[in-house]
Amino acid sequence: MEYVIRDIQNWDWVTLVLVGVLVILAVTRHFYPRRFFEFLMLPVTDKYFMLQGKGYEIKHPFNVLLFGVQVLSFSLFFFLFFHITQPDTTAENKWLFVQLLAGFALFVLAKYYLEKIIAHIFNIEGVINSYLYEKLSYASLISILALLGNVVFFFTYKPSKTVLLVFSSVLALLFLISLISSFKRNWQLILRHFFYFILYLCALEIAPYVILYKLWV
Repeated sequence: MEYVIRDIQNWDWVTLVLVGVLVILAVTRHFYPRRFFEFLMLPVTDKYFMLQGKGYEIKHPFNVLLFGVQVLSFSLFFFLFFHITQPDTTAENKWLFVQLLAGFALFVLAKYYLEKIIAHIFNIEGVINSYLYEKLSYASLISILALLGNVVFFFTYKPSKTVLLVFSSVLALLFLISLISSFKRNWQLILRHFFYFILYLCALEIAPYVILYKLWV
């Protein structure tokens, strides 16, 4: 009789993270029921932005809670990607998820505040504030899809690298569609500051991801 060694992973901490995300969503739904419903309806209607969006700062508790969901969901997905594509790295680095969590949060926050500073310098705060709010809102919505993917991939179906790449491509495509939708919604405002907006787009939307790709490769 031939014995086969089974690789048993302890995902208790993953369960705690996922439960934590669900608790955050439940708290958000409890304290802001109408706004949460409009937020979930973003793929169907932009009523969320028309009624609530432009009057709220990103520091509003609703946005802070959703940012927490975004950071936890995407960081967990990045960890899963490392686990599947580079299992040795995951096994050797017990703090990889924490590092990914901190790195992702710092990247998003640093990019956000740098964008705010550049917008102030270029005197295009109106268009950039609206764009940033919509972009972060869409990212939070997409992070809920990433959350569902995490649940399936960790506990139901063990994905291959190809499956994760396809799922990542879907998330990236949805984010691109959301950006295009935001551009269309603010097109008249963008046209009035078109030159500065293109500079902003190249410097703070395209360049950071190109740099990350170069560092990754």
